[in-house]
Amino acid sequence: MASFQLTSTTLTLAFTGWERLGALRTDPVVPLSDIAAVEVAPDPWAILAGMRVGTGIPWVLLLGTMLRRGGSDVVALHGRAPAVVVTLRPGAAWQRLLATVPDPEGEVSRIRAASGMG
Repeated sequence: MASFQLTSTTLTLAFTGWERLGALRTDPVVPLSDIAAVEVAPDPWAILAGMRVGTGIPWVLLLGTMLRRGGSDVVALHGRAPAVVVTLRPGAAWQRLLATVPDPEGEVSRIRAASGMG
């Protein structure tokens, strides 16, 4: 399962080897200064839109990039569980990073603290 990795200046959505293959992409890395908001989405499938580049089975697995006008999202969703949604500032490489993680509330707190939001 993908995970969020933090350094003192960056956030990485780190895919496993199999996820990287299914997503058809490398791990996205963004500066902490590009983070505008971090929250838990109870139903992440409901907020997705656009054309998928990667692997997807609705409500089961979604790995890759969702392309749409106005920005794209990098996603690693597994099942119907809540997911962490990191919204990035305008001008960033992507609009959002979304991932299913074991402890979404804890992950949100960790990312907020690292980015100076809380």
